[in-house]
Amino acid sequence: MIILLFLGGLACNQQVGPQILFEHTYNTFLHGNLEQAQLEAAHQYQRLRDSDPEWAWKFRLLEARSLVWRGLFREAVSVLGMSESLPQNKNLRVEIFALRGAALARLHRFPEAGEAIAEGATMCQSSHENFCGDLLLADGLLAVQQGEFTHATTSYEHALAFARVHTDAFLQATALLNLGATSLAQEHFDESIDWTEASYEAATLGNFGNLVAIASANLGWAYYKLGDFDKSLELSLAAENQSRQVGNVVQDLYSTTNLGYVYASTGNLARAKEEYLSALGLAARTESKEGIYNAERALALVYATDGELEEARKYSGEAIDLAHKDKNRLNELYPLLVQALIAAQTHDYQKAEAIFKEVENDPVATANLRWRSQYGLARLYESEKRDQDADQFYRAAVATFESARFSLRRDETRLPFFENAYQIYGDYITFLIARGQSEDALRWADHSRARALAQGLGNKISVDPPRLNPKAIAKNGNGAILFYWLGEKRSFLWAATARELRCFALPARNEIDAAAERYRKSLGGPQEGLSSSNPDSRWLYETLLAPAESLLGKGSRVFIVPDGSLANLNFETIVVPGPQAHFWVEDATVVSASSLRLLASSRSAPVRNRNLLLIGNSIAPNDKYPELSKAGAQVNSVANHFSAASRKVITREQATPSAYLNTNLERFSFIHFVAHGTASRTSPLDSAIILSREGKNPDSFKLYGRDIIQHPLRADLVTISACYGAGERAYSGEGLVGLSWAFLRAGAHNVVAALWEATDASTEQLMQHFYDELKKGEPPDVALHSAKMFLLKNTAFRNPFYWAPFQLYAGS
Repeated sequence: MIILLFLGGLACNQQVGPQILFEHTYNTFLHGNLEQAQLEAAHQYQRLRDSDPEWAWKFRLLEARSLVWRGLFREAVSVLGMSESLPQNKNLRVEIFALRGAALARLHRFPEAGEAIAEGATMCQSSHENFCGDLLLADGLLAVQQGEFTHATTSYEHALAFARVHTDAFLQATALLNLGATSLAQEHFDESIDWTEASYEAATLGNFGNLVAIASANLGWAYYKLGDFDKSLELSLAAENQSRQVGNVVQDLYSTTNLGYVYASTGNLARAKEEYLSALGLAARTESKEGIYNAERALALVYATDGELEEARKYSGEAIDLAHKDKNRLNELYPLLVQALIAAQTHDYQKAEAIFKEVENDPVATANLRWRSQYGLARLYESEKRDQDADQFYRAAVATFESARFSLRRDETRLPFFENAYQIYGDYITFLIARGQSEDALRWADHSRARALAQGLGNKISVDPPRLNPKAIAKNGNGAILFYWLGEKRSFLWAATARELRCFALPARNEIDAAAERYRKSLGGPQEGLSSSNPDSRWLYETLLAPAESLLGKGSRVFIVPDGSLANLNFETIVVPGPQAHFWVEDATVVSASSLRLLASSRSAPVRNRNLLLIGNSIAPNDKYPELSKAGAQVNSVANHFSAASRKVITREQATPSAYLNTNLERFSFIHFVAHGTASRTSPLDSAIILSREGKNPDSFKLYGRDIIQHPLRADLVTISACYGAGERAYSGEGLVGLSWAFLRAGAHNVVAALWEATDASTEQLMQHFYDELKKGEPPDVALHSAKMFLLKNTAFRNPFYWAPFQLYAGS
């Protein structure tokens, strides 16, 4: 209101011309204050309509543009039709047709939209007016609304080229954004994120607030589709908040719909319904046909999931009708899939089968639609006791999913993607075990594991998993294997030794998750008194270890292939109950493995050389990361285990990220860091080792996981003597991802990293003993176990808080 009054005062001052006022209002629009820009433009139009028609038209078009970007499409069409005659300026007429075409396309008045765009195009054929780029955007938008993605992509690419030639930063950011949205609609996730992040950067640079919000929302939807619900929630909430601040109704409804999907996927169906109904109200208010369709399609699915079938029928039918009227076949398929689910729930198996097959075989169906249809058929045939057909379609669903996962190029997109198929794998594994095929079930369970890691390492990825020999893998590793699968209704443990493979049924995932989380929290400080009286420790022992106890001899080497929350649990800390209660570390030497496939290919040969790269004891970059008081002592201790000729030591101001990245890393068999570490939950590859600052970049002291994976290693052992080196985020199918994963991904054969923040003094002693054992020729797992037992039995650091954070992770 203050700005409006101020501008009103300016308007009375004859020295302030319309050019200055227009630039102010246009900048208001660019910065994302859409409602403010709309009101200012409307005011100036009324002031100038009689005295200066051309400037009046410019303000009128800016008002219409603000309305379109706010999602008030009918109001925009009304504004554009209020004047009796078109302006003489050809540029302004092109803009009219572009805005009118965009607004009509959003209202799904496709013939009228096409006419407006075609009329504007005739003016652009003879000369490239400034707003011909906007006309290209409108043409792309019309194509998207009709499901014609190839045409849309071409139009947006032409708009991007036009923007670059005319150095139009706003048009360029908008074209990038639309290319990202079009790629996302086709489930081309890598391309979508590349386009959208480029748009976000351009919008941030130009201070285009509305585009920043839309890019955030689109990234939120992309990460939802990729299975990264945490990141999607963060981005969608931020976009919703910003869209409400600037009065962007259409963006508000899309962000709200995104949030509904995230809540539904995390089991909060009631909250999901609230978000979808709110989105439907916003869409009805703006007459956004696309918004109405999206909300109704989402409501149909959530009601079907919750067993409210009448509501599901209603919304799926309405969504199908909208898509059918628009002749958008792809949009018909999503609610059709819901109708198949409804038919299956009401035991109309013939109808369900027909619809599932219709969706699966439709030429426009996306990979997501195909695997969901195949999974639906598998579940349908399983309920009808048609086991051979069920097995065929479970395999088909997995193959379709894995083909889609294989097409992803980036670790950031590969890592969360398995969440989309977690239920498919879980139901198939349960199906196989129920039919006495537990070894085959293990093969498929392992097929789901460490796919991103294996693919990044260049391992051959097959659609149909090759046969495994768990007993041979256990024999070659000279130990036993405990492989866990956590399922929604029941979980499983496979225990393998050189002689035997057994499968045990375990409780549901949520029970194990809750107990593991509580117990892990109890280890979060140097308190005393942990014992067999801890109910979570007793339950975890009885549930996770006791079933396989007869297969594990005292002092065994045990390879654990964890799942879900178990990746954050150090099994060594579980107390073995009894008259002589003790930590399980006293019974077993434990190695964490990502999958049986990678374990089978893991390095068992002797260390090829004893070259050491030692980096740390850096200069504190800020108060958040103070210098470690014992870092210098640890550097000296580790260095003394190697000859001067076989070690490279980088410390203090030289210990920078570039010093590591610019070293010939492949010549070192041992790499050791003495530093702080950080773990990022929402972006695990942003986890970092904290070194000395270099240059002017405020984060120049961080050696990021995403940079580590770009520099190949041949190291037999990487030791990250830092807090949270293992990471905080466990991905379904991939395990814990952080710095340890990054070094494994770079090619390290073994990594020692910490699950939590350990003390400086205890870590120095543990590392001293660890390297004493390595120097004797002990393998890393035995050396680390010996160091832990030394702290437990011979020092004041007996509590697991001190000796248990460090774990050994086996690579390929």
